Amino acid sequence: MSVADVESTVGECLGGRAAEFWFVLGAGLKGRELTNRIAEAFSSEFGDRCAVVCSKDLLMAVRGGRPALFDLDGCELAAPKLAYARVWTPAARTDREITLLRHLEAMGTVLLNPVDAVLACLNKFWHLQQLALAGLPVPDTWTYADAPLAEAIRAGAPQPCVVKAVRGHRGEQVFLAPHRAMLQGIQGSLSQDNPYLFQEYLEYSYGRDLRVIVVDGRAVAAQVRTAPDGEFRSNLALGGTARVCTGRYPEGEKLAVRAAEVLGLGVAGVDLLFAPRGGFTLCEVNANVGWRAVMPGVTPAVVAACRTRLRAAARKVPAVW
Repeated sequence: MSVADVESTVGECLGGRAAEFWFVLGAGLKGRELTNRIAEAFSSEFGDRCAVVCSKDLLMAVRGGRPALFDLDGCELAAPKLAYARVWTPAARTDREITLLRHLEAMGTVLLNPVDAVLACLNKFWHLQQLALAGLPVPDTWTYADAPLAEAIRAGAPQPCVVKAVRGHRGEQVFLAPHRAMLQGIQGSLSQDNPYLFQEYLEYSYGRDLRVIVVDGRAVAAQVRTAPDGEFRSNLALGGTARVCTGRYPEGEKLAVRAAEVLGLGVAGVDLLFAPRGGFTLCEVNANVGWRAVMPGVTPAVVAACRTRLRAAARKVPAVW
């Protein structure tokens, strides 16, 4: 079954046929190359038991004292037993996609990445809080709520420091500030849409990091990402390069698995900074992780995780297929 066939099941699903597994796409993700690869894999494994469903095609309600779902024709839908939702970080909103994920959970749907874990990953400081409480190594980091930015810089920014917006993506709104005076000088030009983090600068890892993809408690892929000359951010979107190195850094992979476990993520992309003497420090964790075709083990692992959960659901409720 092709991607087009999978997407055609959306109309059938929303027209009344209940699929037990939904691949839920937030705004901006339909039609992307990775989305298509995942959809094809789900189609091959689950056939018409799965449907690709876009968040824009759903209506939520509380009716008769219970949560309910409808399509845009007003037809009531049965919630799936399982959903793997991908939401695009820059566009995800608590009053949009996150509300939908909460609604699905309220209706009994198991989310491969639970809503609280997705929500924590949307805010770079939220998941640092959880990781630190679990005793995992994270950089010293300062942020603020309503304090004026200039005063937050004066009181809490280390020298030098990495500055990040709490809601960032692909290395955007991230820069290295060598000293506080520079920060004070440019603070008026910084966007005030979100607060910033002021994070200790770990010089040993300048221009490189380790990205580990974790699925169901197992490191299924890893790559060292290296920044282009003159840049300290290693994001591929900014011209960085990546070398697959699965299994080469077992301690880093073990730490990534633990981080995903602490946050409750079934699928996670964990970024680690290199530390002296072979150690690692957690940088951040992503719920909407991407992976390249040169990481062939990731998609089958995601499919297997979904298969496991559907089988568990079938043992609890009599099968209908």
